[in-house]
Amino acid sequence: MRIVIFGANGPSGRLLTRRALDEGYEVTAFTRHPLDFPITHDALTVAGGDVGDETAVSDAVRGQHVVLSALGGVYTRKSVSVYSVGARSILAAMREHGVRRVACVSSSATVPNPNANETFFFGRVLQPFVTNVLGRTLYADMARMEALVSTSDTDWTIVRPSGLFDADEVSEYDVSAEPLPGRFTARMDLADLLLRQAYDDTFMRSPASIITRVGVPSVAQLMLKEAFGK
Repeated sequence: MRIVIFGANGPSGRLLTRRALDEGYEVTAFTRHPLDFPITHDALTVAGGDVGDETAVSDAVRGQHVVLSALGGVYTRKSVSVYSVGARSILAAMREHGVRRVACVSSSATVPNPNANETFFFGRVLQPFVTNVLGRTLYADMARMEALVSTSDTDWTIVRPSGLFDADEVSEYDVSAEPLPGRFTARMDLADLLLRQAYDDTFMRSPASIITRVGVPSVAQLMLKEAFGK
């Protein structure tokens, strides 16, 4: 099976690429910086380009069986468009080449996820600050991407992790079409779930929320590393 991975050079994309290669897939890794891509393999093709370049995206999608998007961005007060622009290019290329299956990474922050068991500080102060202030433009574009993907005629899955953190291996995680209570998702677990979409239709034409249950960091650790880069 041939898989193209967009956002392959990001933290989650690299994990996804390595897992796909280890499991015997032929992989095309699409990245803006192909010369910096750290993975080599006989079954790997590294394609350079920007997701806004419809010709480059079309070339990468041609001949593939599955499209996986791990596109990512950073918190900024500036307008963000990488998710929605990427979705438009990817969906157009899929229509052009008759590719049906696509799974893309979004965030649990794109949908209301009330949790009665959360502390007042996290639920009423910290989480709204991250969602509505630090990540306002980021999550707004994720929502635009979700709207494009979910109304397309593809066999789509939108994967919604919570706060991402690094882990050494795949761990115990929960997945549901409904929002899940929980604060954290390991990138390794996210990569595992994304790759499963290549052969598992459980969440076809559905969102898939994912929460890691073991080895999670504290809120303070996650905020320092993810929101402020420390």
